[in-house]
Amino acid sequence: MAANGFQGSTPVKTPNSKTHSSASRRALPPAQMESSVSSAASSDFRTRFEAYNRLQAAAVAFGEKLPIPEIVALGGQSDGKSSLLEALLGFRFNVREVEMGTRRPLVLQMVHDPSALEPRCRFQEEDSEEYGAPIVLAPSIADVIRSRTETHLRKVQAAVSSKPIVMRAEYAYCPNLTIIDTPGFVLKAKKGEPESTPSEILSMVKSLASPPHRLLLFLQQSSVEWCSSLWLDAVREIDPNFKRTLIVISKFDNRLKEFTERWEVDNYLSASGYLGENVHPFFVALPKDRGTVTNEEFRRQISQVDAEVHRHLRDNVKGGFNEEKFGPYVGFSRLREFLETELQNRYKEAAPATLAQLEQRCNEVSIELVRIESKLQATSDVTQLRHSAMLYVASICSHMVTLIEGAADPAPEQWGKTTGEERSESGNASWPGVTVALKPPNHTLRLYGGAAFERVMHEFRCATYSIECPQVSREKVANILLAYAGRGGGGGLSEAAAEIARAAARAWLAPLLDTACERLSFVLKSLFDLALVRNRSHDSEYRKKNGDMDGYIGFHAALRRSYNNFIHDLSKQCKQIVQHHLNSVTSPYSQVCYENDLVADAGRYSQLPAASFFPELSDSATDEVGADQENVAPKDQQHSTPGKVTETTKDVLRESQLTVPETPSPDQPSDDFGIKKKEIGNLMDVGGRKRQARLAGGRNVDANRYQNNSILFGAGTMGSKAGSSYAEICSMSAQHFARIRQVLIERNVLSALSAGFLTPCRERLFVALGLELFAVNDEKFMDMFVAPGAVDILQNERQSLNKRQKILQSCLNEFKNITRTL
Repeated sequence: MAANGFQGSTPVKTPNSKTHSSASRRALPPAQMESSVSSAASSDFRTRFEAYNRLQAAAVAFGEKLPIPEIVALGGQSDGKSSLLEALLGFRFNVREVEMGTRRPLVLQMVHDPSALEPRCRFQEEDSEEYGAPIVLAPSIADVIRSRTETHLRKVQAAVSSKPIVMRAEYAYCPNLTIIDTPGFVLKAKKGEPESTPSEILSMVKSLASPPHRLLLFLQQSSVEWCSSLWLDAVREIDPNFKRTLIVISKFDNRLKEFTERWEVDNYLSASGYLGENVHPFFVALPKDRGTVTNEEFRRQISQVDAEVHRHLRDNVKGGFNEEKFGPYVGFSRLREFLETELQNRYKEAAPATLAQLEQRCNEVSIELVRIESKLQATSDVTQLRHSAMLYVASICSHMVTLIEGAADPAPEQWGKTTGEERSESGNASWPGVTVALKPPNHTLRLYGGAAFERVMHEFRCATYSIECPQVSREKVANILLAYAGRGGGGGLSEAAAEIARAAARAWLAPLLDTACERLSFVLKSLFDLALVRNRSHDSEYRKKNGDMDGYIGFHAALRRSYNNFIHDLSKQCKQIVQHHLNSVTSPYSQVCYENDLVADAGRYSQLPAASFFPELSDSATDEVGADQENVAPKDQQHSTPGKVTETTKDVLRESQLTVPETPSPDQPSDDFGIKKKEIGNLMDVGGRKRQARLAGGRNVDANRYQNNSILFGAGTMGSKAGSSYAEICSMSAQHFARIRQVLIERNVLSALSAGFLTPCRERLFVALGLELFAVNDEKFMDMFVAPGAVDILQNERQSLNKRQKILQSCLNEFKNITRTL
């Protein structure tokens, strides 16, 4: 093998060993002294071997990651791993029949016990360090492996699993050796297994072989040429220079007949040019007869095959082979000796590091046990429990505020959501009445907290400005118009248009307001899990002082429920507030107020940027400009319905002549009775100022009544003009609708939503949660902590930690004794 620690003989005790006094050694004859020293070395190795076996059992049971020196056997299926393991054990148990190497690893702990004239095999219980009763019949061993493999794979619903089966074999004819047999590499899944099985096996084996403290035992058939090896490259990926890899060429007897000259044998045994100068493979042949034989006969056949291989190389090859150089690497017996010696050396070298790791783990488990004990004790101490719970809730609320005000932790790439994901998960996949595809700025970015809140606000703004004032039927216009005409007023056309716009705003904008509240509520509810993540990663010192509340399932459920109720109440209140704003702005009496304000604010609103200070940050922004530009709010806030005639705010609000327009029928021309009307520009001409002007204009009620009555009774047309009253009313109502929408969104709703959701979260969240969770009597408070499952989980965790601490402490004491003898 490589000259990197694999070469060497079995170490023995030095003359100054503490196990024997100098006087005793001088009194013994040389042969007897050598036997005594060898026996002492063997005893020390046996002690270390047993200690590592127990430690390995604990590691498998509790999932501990400890640097235990282990041998991992790997190779392609049918390359001889199963036969090699049986040869090392010294008996057969039909391991190939259960195909244990194809679906689940097997940890074989071989214990040399001179008193065990028949093999005794025991299996470690699943998820426990305890071993079951001894099994002596070979078929029963195979049945247990098969049953455990199938049961576990059904449980995890997989074709392969990295969870090992641990088998301890005590036998007088096996070495002290532990090998992890891994699933064999395959090129194609067998019938009935998923197509991904080969890649899953390769990934699992690489994971098992990667830890640097593990020695790799790679098997390959002798019939495979070095240059065409399928799996050698896979091993090279794990261990590039083969520093911890032992290569074993199996079924070597199949290749012997091809050698006739010494140079042929030496060239093959050296693997020159493929493995490196310092890498020396072992060449092994084992009995091919799979018939039923006794264990003694099986071992005799192994020795016989070894002798026949050496005899063939000496007698049937011209010139023999370089026995001095390659002899230590030919034959099963040489491989067995090397493995036992190498493992012994590695156990000895790793003992100090293992001791240090065990001390660290024991301390960590003790700290964890103290934490669990304090949590269990707190369940009976209401005062302390209230104190810890309040601190925990305060910490969660603090992280909530941080997320709302802007944070990039935890990672937005993992925890944030795109606009599409928000729509889908919130249950509001679209905005009511909006038919265009809304793509607000940054819709492809994963956002949360305050950033996601602002994005939804802007998306809502875009949605409202994308809705047109709906077309109104002539019948509806006639009903409204003629009713206004009957009142005797002079502004029938404009008043009818205003009423149509108000009705449309109430019908079309109200669902948008509800959807906005629900979307914003979803964004805030999503912050609960993010606050928990931040609390776990940021508040380690708090957890050390006061303990965390992770084990209290009932309390966490109550906290989550209280938070969701708080956000739900905010959403309900915000819906009422924005509905009130909608009712106000669509009231006939509100026109006077916002008409005059619009005159003063026309310049300011027209100067607002399109995105309202919501910049585009996603990569797709430049790509979508032009052909598929993302939605932004219109630059001109005095909107009219798309496709309708628009005027600037200044033009719309300019003073009109103080004329009294007639109120024609929907189908009649707009210039009846020869009365010349000014172009309608200001749709709010029904305001108080206009009304006063009209009353002072010298027109009398009788004249108006005469005009309206003539319409009602079908007076003849005095003139003709392009366009009808119906078209004018539709146009005016569209502009009226746009003005109502502007006032509602720009002045009222956006600020109301921000104040209605964010301000309470910043200022009242902790108080609201505290009142619901802590303003109760002790009995009701304790219901959150003694609920079914909460305390049981803590008690189970304490029991598991107690067991783990006991086992690790026992292993620690053993290794302390071992290191004293090194």
